[in-house]
Amino acid sequence: MADFNELVQVMGDLEEDEMIRILEEVMADGGSQAQAAMDACQAGMNQVGKLFEEGEYFVGDLIYAGELMTQAVDILKPALVGGEASSSGKVLLCTVAGDLHDIGKNIVHAMLEAAGIEVVDLGIDVKPEAVVQTAKEQGIHVILLSGVLTLAVDSMKATIEALKAEGLDVKVLIGGAPVNEEAVALTGADEWAFSPQKTVKVSQEWLSAYAS
Repeated sequence: MADFNELVQVMGDLEEDEMIRILEEVMADGGSQAQAAMDACQAGMNQVGKLFEEGEYFVGDLIYAGELMTQAVDILKPALVGGEASSSGKVLLCTVAGDLHDIGKNIVHAMLEAAGIEVVDLGIDVKPEAVVQTAKEQGIHVILLSGVLTLAVDSMKATIEALKAEGLDVKVLIGGAPVNEEAVALTGADEWAFSPQKTVKVSQEWLSAYAS
């Protein structure tokens, strides 16, 4: 039986070898506790974020933590997703124009896939017209815009205005360091997220509504 408290700790301490050992234990019995392991990994990531805010960890530690989380999802994904049939829809994800940060975006990508959601990831520094074109071509209704720089809010606003100008039936969630309730009002977004868990939860709700 895997020790999930230990998993939280080793994730928080950025101990890659120990994380892999515990996750392989989880998967050895077919992954029946994969979701509990994923929750523990996320709790460990929350510790990393707290330590970063307190000045104990630095940007390099955040990047490494993001890589560990992606690794964890890759190990657990077979048990979490359970095959193509469980796909619950498709979302578009990107870091907006003028912003080159992808740590948070990549963690969200990994968590969405672990939840069985197909992700069309356009990468970083993505212009509004690229978001509009992809949404139209692939019939995407749920769009997730990420940014870390303050200027990202302006890019999010421009992207959402471009989507509305095309009359597209989409829901837009924004996330990242400069985002809050005020940013929702400013950009015209439908929702904002402060954590990967909230992004996944809102995405699932929206996809379910479009599917019904």
